[in-house]
Amino acid sequence: MDKPVTNDDLGINVPYIVPHNERGDVMVDIINNLTHTSGKSAAKPFNLRRWQEALIRLMTGLLEPDTGLRQIRTVFIMIPRKNGKTELMAALMLALLIVEEQIGKQMYGLANSREQASLMFDAAKIMVENDDELSAHLEVIPSKKRIVNHATKSFYCALPADAARADGYNTYCYVYDEIHAAPKRDLWDLMKTSTGTQEEPLKIAITTAGHDTNSICYELYEYAKKVRDGVVDDPTFLPVIYEADEEDDWQDEQVWHKANPALGDFRKIEEMRTSMAEALHMPARENVLRRLYLNQWTSAETLWISPKYWAACAVEFAHTSMHGKECFGGLDLSSTTDISSLSLYFPDDDHRVININWLPKDRLKELEDRDHVPYAVWEKQGFLRTTPGNVLDYDRIRNDINDMYKVFNIRLLAVDRWNSTQITTQLDGDGLEMAPTGQGYRDMNAACKELDRLIVSAQLQHDGNPLLAWAASNTMVEEDAAGNIKPDKGKSTKKIDPIVSLVNAVACSLGAPEQKESIYVTQGLMTL
Repeated sequence: MDKPVTNDDLGINVPYIVPHNERGDVMVDIINNLTHTSGKSAAKPFNLRRWQEALIRLMTGLLEPDTGLRQIRTVFIMIPRKNGKTELMAALMLALLIVEEQIGKQMYGLANSREQASLMFDAAKIMVENDDELSAHLEVIPSKKRIVNHATKSFYCALPADAARADGYNTYCYVYDEIHAAPKRDLWDLMKTSTGTQEEPLKIAITTAGHDTNSICYELYEYAKKVRDGVVDDPTFLPVIYEADEEDDWQDEQVWHKANPALGDFRKIEEMRTSMAEALHMPARENVLRRLYLNQWTSAETLWISPKYWAACAVEFAHTSMHGKECFGGLDLSSTTDISSLSLYFPDDDHRVININWLPKDRLKELEDRDHVPYAVWEKQGFLRTTPGNVLDYDRIRNDINDMYKVFNIRLLAVDRWNSTQITTQLDGDGLEMAPTGQGYRDMNAACKELDRLIVSAQLQHDGNPLLAWAASNTMVEEDAAGNIKPDKGKSTKKIDPIVSLVNAVACSLGAPEQKESIYVTQGLMTL
């Protein structure tokens, strides 16, 4: 028989001793009889790991000595991704829904988006559907994202932030999933006040680390550390923080284990090794992985492209060698007094890149002094073109693009949908197929990740264009709460337009529909 779980099984410091009593026993037994919902363990018994069991016992089995009521009222759990937190919380909510006899329990799974709020509900739904006995006691209503225990008139419901109302809640328990992504604190405060009439309310925030130190998540994190370290005495607050310390070496596998209690179990170490190796020389990827995999708070923006890796992608090739080859274009138009840039990306021809830029001729010296780069030299080398006067001539840019269209097989040309209406209409009329592209996370994240992959693996090939290399060395990326990235012109102190045009070109290639050969080519002509 296994020894009872102890604080050592948690692998972290908490200010309480793991209790063993009937109340905790019941919760553990119920959860162990539930099933996993995905992967190789799908439909198999939950089988709580020792660290998970210790956590469940701390949350539900610590009792006030005078009243016998649950002692813990607020839980802050910060644990990296892929450690099973969503399934564990779904199982906890189901156990609370059926184990305690209180009438009219309102329980909510909170998140900032409908998609995120649905994750926990979907896991709970599958657990119920996998268990005939549980299905007999609980009704699942998918259209309302609700699970009901009619015997106690209680329910669990997924609640995204945009569906929350200002009143009407009498909340018994809620779990706020990925609270680091909360744009403001309103939903946490609303639900917190809605527990005021409950004898044993349970408020749970579960999250990875974030980057906004002015957020409700960071406020809870700072408070949790003070409770954990004995600076604040709050016996109703349970701090559960799995993280690598600031001074830890993020490449050390022992540090990975310190932050990931499931690592080597259902959290596969091979995937983590691969991801960390790729991040070694890519600061943007490093920041994302340190935050999501090691729970280290990072800045929202960081330098993106390592000069070493960019230089490794340089290959000598003549632009004429790419004539007639299919490519995807990305155009980044500036104001009339600054750099505009076009990138052509050839994904089927060694991922080669050709980049052309434009500046107004009469401002060249002024812009050289401002940016401290040799624009005149780059013009002589053919990497920069100038238009007459002190402002850019968009008609000249249009003509140049049409000339390139005659020799390169430009399948699609991506342009910023908000900043290029006139030239988009003109080029479309000239015969180019245009692809209006947004400059936010939705349209740029996948392209940034693909470009990142190509650079790290040295699959990208550029011709050593020094203007493009300079832009690459300037490019900062901004990361959102979900780990999506995009170039950040506001944070990049020097020009990054050529890299933005390349991201647009890659985005265009990723979103292009697959071309199919004509039926007349594949089947030949038929004679009737």
